Amino acid sequence: MMKRAIVRPPSKSYRKCISSHPLHHTLDFNLALEQHRKYCSTLSELGLEVIRLPPEDDYPDSCFVEDTVILHGNKAAIARPAKKSRQGEETSIEEVLKDYKQILRIEAPGTIEGGDVIHLEDSLISGLTQRTNSDGIYQTASWLGVKIDVIEDSSIVHLKSYVTFVGGDTIVTTKHFVEHPLLSDYSKIIIPEHEAYAANTLTCNGSVLVPAMHLDSIQLLKDAGFDVIPLDVSEFEKCEGALTCLSIIF
Repeated sequence: MMKRAIVRPPSKSYRKCISSHPLHHTLDFNLALEQHRKYCSTLSELGLEVIRLPPEDDYPDSCFVEDTVILHGNKAAIARPAKKSRQGEETSIEEVLKDYKQILRIEAPGTIEGGDVIHLEDSLISGLTQRTNSDGIYQTASWLGVKIDVIEDSSIVHLKSYVTFVGGDTIVTTKHFVEHPLLSDYSKIIIPEHEAYAANTLTCNGSVLVPAMHLDSIQLLKDAGFDVIPLDVSEFEKCEGALTCLSIIF
């Protein structure tokens, strides 16, 4: 059972987030705040102590706290984000985690972001992507003392936009990675192309959070026996963030 979640609400600078989403210009900041509150209350209802950090106006993407760290066991690898505008978000996260974990910072030229790292039962998979490089993966694996397999795709931002682990032997994925050999031993719930955003699910203490409005994907997970909680995160999708991005759960 997971015990805690670190979260941070969107800041007043949130509209300046890194995004090429076609609906970014329609972003509703007040709705984003409301969606974030609902997200936090859901985590609390699932039994987590929700550690709420204050917004950081200097970092428009700072509500996406997942990217700042990779956790395993009693250790934390503090990430080094690829985008200069995000470097610094990790500082306040480190301050919180040092009370719970042994800490190491990833150093240049390494880059790695939590949105690239899938936590399996006893190993990790990292994307080698636009945001995470080989040196970042090597430093992270060396510090955490865990095997990290690699899925390379320089065309994507984060691996967990396409693949998430929902427990047991099951992953949720789009067709993009369904044939990848590293995933061959897993049962797969394949998200339909028109609902690709729903591939980013968040599994927590027996429930699977799924973006609301993706009804076909929700039904697929229910049919597979999962307890599904739909959540509206439309204003985070417009900044190219998703459910896992909004918390650090441990």
